[in-house]
Amino acid sequence: MRRAVQLSRSLPRFLHSGSKLTSSTAASKLQGGGGELTPEEIFAREDKYGAHNYHPLPVALERGEGIYVWDVEGNRYYDFLSAYSAVNQGHCHPKIISALTAQASRLTLTSRAFYNNVLGAYEEYITRLFGYDKVLPMNTGVEAGETACKLARKWAYNVKGVPKNQAKIIFANGNFWGRTMAAISSSTDPSSYEGFGPYMPGFELIPYNDTQALEKALQDPNVAAFMVEPIQGEAGVVVPDAGYLTKVRQLCTKHNVLWIADEVQTGLARTGRRLAVDHENVRPDLVLLGKALSGGVYPVSAVLCDDEIMLTIKPGEHGSTFGGNPVACQVAIAALEVMEEERLAENAETMGQILRSELSKLPKDIVSTVRGKGLLNAIVIKETKDSGTSKILVITTREGVSPSPRQWAPGQTHHGDIIRFAPPLTITEPELRNCIDVINKTVMSF
Repeated sequence: MRRAVQLSRSLPRFLHSGSKLTSSTAASKLQGGGGELTPEEIFAREDKYGAHNYHPLPVALERGEGIYVWDVEGNRYYDFLSAYSAVNQGHCHPKIISALTAQASRLTLTSRAFYNNVLGAYEEYITRLFGYDKVLPMNTGVEAGETACKLARKWAYNVKGVPKNQAKIIFANGNFWGRTMAAISSSTDPSSYEGFGPYMPGFELIPYNDTQALEKALQDPNVAAFMVEPIQGEAGVVVPDAGYLTKVRQLCTKHNVLWIADEVQTGLARTGRRLAVDHENVRPDLVLLGKALSGGVYPVSAVLCDDEIMLTIKPGEHGSTFGGNPVACQVAIAALEVMEEERLAENAETMGQILRSELSKLPKDIVSTVRGKGLLNAIVIKETKDSGTSKILVITTREGVSPSPRQWAPGQTHHGDIIRFAPPLTITEPELRNCIDVINKTVMSF
């Protein structure tokens, strides 16, 4: 079994060894530190003054609009990452930017020590849209996950009757919901958790897409909740079997366990439905939202659930200085309205079917698997000396398509490498087919 290539090490050298990036517009330079900076100077400045907790692709972006981004040299790219699904509505959507600027010039923050005239409007809109009694507003996706865990534990003690400090939460192998201490305590990825112990107690892991393992775990009367992604995004767009979510709902109901659906990446039209769970018409007890909840312009997240769960937390037991601030609320309303008015779920469903259909025509000796729903898709590349994720990633970037790599941690056993394709949901069919042509030519060149 071949270990995945080290993309982060090979990409910079590979990218700089060839010709200049194509699809140029008028050249532009980033002003910074008193003068114009080259891409190499921008890379070096971040490396010198910033923490080394990321290893970005060597492209210095300065502007975005719709499905496109431009680098500091004026080269234009199709964005096939969408900031990990945070810009489903496209970069700098005018309606969302208008809501941001209008509210930012009026009132930005009160803290929750006071009421404000926007929070209630947002709460009413989002709860009616998704059909839940209450929403708890936070800022980041991982905060939504932390909030859900707290709610689940509180509900377990106050409603289910679990003995004090004995509540358990079940997670699936391969999950990813952030890098806080709680999030890494549920991780099976050594690059996330190694060196950060001791870990959060009361978290247990079972295989993903395995209802027998879930049923066995839920027989423990101290289990408060099962938290799972409807499609595992960071694990490589892993789509469960048809009926899996329906069975999860049935088992959680049977054993009086809360089902927490982590829709931070899969929700808000990304998979061709408003929520990914809508593909099976099931209703989780708690839904986590983030990322595209602000259209990529502001940190906004939310936990949705009904009164029996939400009202177990009393004043002072959970909160956030910035959670539910006026700017966040106006931005979120605008982002949700764009999702509905522009029928982004329908477009994602249609464009996703076209994308997977065309990708499935690629040679099986290079692309072994195509999978996904809506516009959350991935291909699995078979590694050889002449074809590999790094080469395909770099060449498609040069041609103006910027996909997302998935680099597996050393020691994990997976066949080949995975490239994720997740463009903004506003992409049109001509634009999509142009990108497909680039991907096809790249793969066929091997």
